[in-house]
Amino acid sequence: MNAAQRRGRRIMMTDAERDAYLTEQRTCRVATVSPEGMPHVSALWFVWDGGSLWLYSLMRSLRWSQLRRTPEAAVVVDDGVEYGELRGVELCGEVSFVGEAPRTGRDCAELASPERLFAAKYLGLDSLPHDERHAWIRLTPRTVRSWDFTKLSGPAD
Repeated sequence: MNAAQRRGRRIMMTDAERDAYLTEQRTCRVATVSPEGMPHVSALWFVWDGGSLWLYSLMRSLRWSQLRRTPEAAVVVDDGVEYGELRGVELCGEVSFVGEAPRTGRDCAELASPERLFAAKYLGLDSLPHDERHAWIRLTPRTVRSWDFTKLSGPAD
C-alpha cells in the first residue's frame, strides 16, 4: 500500500480495480511545469499497460517541450458527477521518450503493445497510422494514488 494513502485506504482502489479503471478510461490530464515554475495542464488520450501510462503527444505542444526540458509529470484520470460517484487515479514520476520523434512507424518492439492498444481503443483499428506529428511518452509512475467514493456506500472495514 502506498504510505501516502493510508488515511484513504477505505476508498483506495485495489491494483486490479486500478488497472481495469485505467484501461477503460479515455482521457487524462497531464501536468507539466515551465522553467519558471508555472504549471501547465493539458488533456490527452492514453493507454495503460499495467505498469506504465503511454501518452501519444503532439511534438509541437507545450506539454512536449516542457517534458523534454523537465521529464517529470503528474497525471490524473478521473470521473464521476455526484460525490458518491467520484473515482480516479493520480500517477506521478519521470517520463521517457520512446521510439523515433516524430513517430513514422519504424519497427520498435517496445511500442508494439501501446500502439496496438491505442489503435484499438481510440480508432477501432488493428494498427496505428502514423502522421509524423506525434511521438510516444511513457510515464512509469513513482507514486500512484487512487480513490473510489462508491466504496463509501459499502460496509465499513
